[in-house]
Amino acid sequence: MLSRRNILAGASALVLSSVGRSALAAPAAFTIATPMVAPEWALLQRELLKANEAACEAFFARYFDDRGYLLAFERWGANDGPDDAIENVKDWPTLHALGAGDRVLELAQKAFEGNVRQYTAARTKDVPFAREGMYFREFPVMSDWQHLSEGLSVFNLLGLSAPNDPRFRARAKRFSGFYTGEDPTTPNYDGKLNIIRSMITGSRGPMLRKATPLDWAGDPFDVTHFYMEHGERSYEETLRHYDEYGDVVGDSPLNLQATSLVMNAYMLDHEARYRDWILKYVDGWIERARANGDVIPSKVGLDGKVPKDRWWSGTYGWGFSPVAPHTGQREDRNRVPRAVVGFMNAYLLTGDDKYLDVWRRQNDAINAQKKVVDGKVSTPRMYGPKGWYAYAPGEYQLNGLEIWYLSMKASDRARAAAHPWLDWLDGKDASYPAKALRGDLERVRARAQAQRDDASTPDTRLADAALDINPASVTALIQLMEGGIHIARPPWSKSSPSQGGALHYARLRYFDPERRRAGVPQDVAALVERLTDDETGVSLVNLSQVASRTVTIQGGAYGEHRILSAAIGEGAAQAVDASAFTLRLAPGSGARLTLKMKRHANQPTLSFPWDRVV
Repeated sequence: MLSRRNILAGASALVLSSVGRSALAAPAAFTIATPMVAPEWALLQRELLKANEAACEAFFARYFDDRGYLLAFERWGANDGPDDAIENVKDWPTLHALGAGDRVLELAQKAFEGNVRQYTAARTKDVPFAREGMYFREFPVMSDWQHLSEGLSVFNLLGLSAPNDPRFRARAKRFSGFYTGEDPTTPNYDGKLNIIRSMITGSRGPMLRKATPLDWAGDPFDVTHFYMEHGERSYEETLRHYDEYGDVVGDSPLNLQATSLVMNAYMLDHEARYRDWILKYVDGWIERARANGDVIPSKVGLDGKVPKDRWWSGTYGWGFSPVAPHTGQREDRNRVPRAVVGFMNAYLLTGDDKYLDVWRRQNDAINAQKKVVDGKVSTPRMYGPKGWYAYAPGEYQLNGLEIWYLSMKASDRARAAAHPWLDWLDGKDASYPAKALRGDLERVRARAQAQRDDASTPDTRLADAALDINPASVTALIQLMEGGIHIARPPWSKSSPSQGGALHYARLRYFDPERRRAGVPQDVAALVERLTDDETGVSLVNLSQVASRTVTIQGGAYGEHRILSAAIGEGAAQAVDASAFTLRLAPGSGARLTLKMKRHANQPTLSFPWDRVV
């Protein structure tokens, strides 16, 4: 059985040296020469990266053409539109940023470029706003931020590995301008009232009328030719699915997901206007929640006011339980919890606890409604004209893990649901790394097999047909390599994919200074074993028995944390006092590092460590 003692074996013998600070390319250099027998977790980690690479290559060859176009029936629609098309390569940018081969990034970029061209050319016949193209200025013409964020799940993370790509830079600023009020041709944002004017927005501006089922469902088509993810048996049922989706005018908490887009623009050059917009917009929602009994309202009118008797209304709001036509039953579709990413982004910028406290107060307000249902203490998930409803067993703990991860407060840990990764960090389950990595390896295998078993053809596939067999599996790698979180699956469906469009949240990131790229160097593996407010414990190993490897270790996904000092094994701590430092690993060596840190001490940036100065 793997134990921490095994992991740390041999860590007492080491060589440590430091050099003076100059440029951040190498503010401090540490050398590890301690022999370490290759740990099981390290071998599994490298194998998982390798397996992901091969499976993604095969997936791309099957479902995309040489232009990067998805080989599927092109449609506009919330079920199977352009956002689903690009989600087929979701998590591929993250894979590369972790250390997978350059081919993974190349394919992700190719798919994104293909997606832009494919859906700029694709047109609707009946849906009015997409008749001249489903994309305009390389962005969806009109959609809600559940689907816009899913469509940005690749773009928003491309900057992890290619922050200097001129196409990425230009798009990040152009797309942000659609929402900050800087682009007068796209009046999505009202700066005076501090609202995004509709739940449905895009590069052609906001929808300021009641949405129709056609707007959501897309043009008529024969559904019998396709697998329908949501169970509809006819186009009529597809249309009827959206009968109650009309209430879109005015601001919605889902629009807070636009902050991830603007964060990317800010992290390029630290232009203050982007930071100011994010904080102003998120602060507006804090004020609305405070005035609404500490619950974030799901409806804001065009006058900037929350309707007191209908604060819970709006599509995807607290009271949104439409009828599913294929079952005739009402389904609860409250998407307000997705808005947490906006507050996480504001916290990433400031480290200000007020951006987390709004969620604590909301959870407290909901837990105050607890009651016994079928002999179990239960709490609600929905609110409508008759008050709270949709009770589920247990405390209301949605987004508790994210809140604790950012704050590192024991009180927030108590609010979060149990999690096996947290047990590992607490030293309660030494077997977790191997189990988690093997689990993701099995996921890659199963999805690669599902691809081989897939008998569909491009003319019988919708854009979402292959989403469930995208092989990219990064959760265990993010947790164990970086001490990070892969934004959780939406709470309304255990089978749904992880939330799209969110930024990367990690305690550490790695770079290869010799190849000048993001991700751990070849043969290097890392295991984060401990996280506290001011300390990180991580083991690194070089699996090559013949070649040294050099790795740059950064504090935070975007350099937001300052590493004060580093100690190897039982050795004395050596000063770093920078957001990153370099470490050289002799062949076959490894050791545990203890990093003292000041979290959220720096403004987050997309630049590589060697491109910035301390």
